[in-house]
Amino acid sequence: MTQAKLRQFRTIEEYLDYDDGTDTRYELVDGTLVEMGAEKRLNEKIALWLLSQFLQFVPIDLIARGTQISVRGKTASARNPDLMILTEELDQILSQQSQSLITFEMPVPALVIEVVSPGDPGSDNYDRDYVEKPKEYATRGIPEFWQIDPSRSVVAVLTLKDGGYQSREFRGVSHVVSLTFPDLQLTADQILRAGR
Repeated sequence: MTQAKLRQFRTIEEYLDYDDGTDTRYELVDGTLVEMGAEKRLNEKIALWLLSQFLQFVPIDLIARGTQISVRGKTASARNPDLMILTEELDQILSQQSQSLITFEMPVPALVIEVVSPGDPGSDNYDRDYVEKPKEYATRGIPEFWQIDPSRSVVAVLTLKDGGYQSREFRGVSHVVSLTFPDLQLTADQILRAGR
């Protein structure tokens, strides 16, 4: 992920109105565009496989891929999770918008899933995925957040409690426990190997 050398955006509206004439994927972090680059094929496969699994429990209208969510930062910020499960109310509101962005005035998704990028503690990738995003999503009040880390062979389910996340890690043949989707019968290995 690289920082784009572009002007600062003070508001989400300025960001939504911006078009650089390319298909480049960006996240807005503290008013600055950060280029997402091409997604790793493994991450894409895991997200798509999970999408197929969630179709057994929720209608396709409630599954979002490519939808962004506004988060708190020093200035305007928006993240682009790998997968989200929306509530019916949120889907109805988003369906009436011109952009696929969950703003602060809207309800939060039921679940956000991120397939994390490789990186050691202290690296930009690690800090973004393990420090910044959990704080941002907790501040938004998102009840459940999954971190899928293929390089560490772990699926973490973070559940919101008292304004912060409590994390539970799953590895190997351990069944991933979701309070939001208790009927899911997936192991960590099934999720992590979905792209292989």
